Amino acid sequence: MSRLVPLLDRIDLHIEVPPVPFEDLSKPGDGTGSASMRDQVYNAREVQLKRFGKGAGKLNGRMTSRQIRTHCKLDAEGQATLKEAMEALGLSARAHDRILRVARTVADLAGSDNITQDHVAEAIGYRALDRKLWAS
Repeated sequence: MSRLVPLLDRIDLHIEVPPVPFEDLSKPGDGTGSASMRDQVYNAREVQLKRFGKGAGKLNGRMTSRQIRTHCKLDAEGQATLKEAMEALGLSARAHDRILRVARTVADLAGSDNITQDHVAEAIGYRALDRKLWAS
């Protein structure tokens, strides 16, 4: 387990995708359509380009530690959620920063200027392999 942690720390998102039952494959989709999702992504990228400056070419995933401290401020609830996850899962400083980058992106996709507790919780949820390793 301990040999995998440094590798997993370098991956922002790790989630399990269960197989889709055959019956569900032919049902009409109720989820977000491709065009709508594309628009959300374009809007979030535009917000990020404004945040870092068009010439910089920076996106949330490339934020430095200093930029994370500037652009990923959490309220008390978000801070408590992140602290609880860090302690419960034994996450590293690198994982902490990656969660904040992802939370900033989740907030951008939601059109939110602030990172809320829900955004932090969603970002933590994308660390499925961390949870699996610590559970075993």
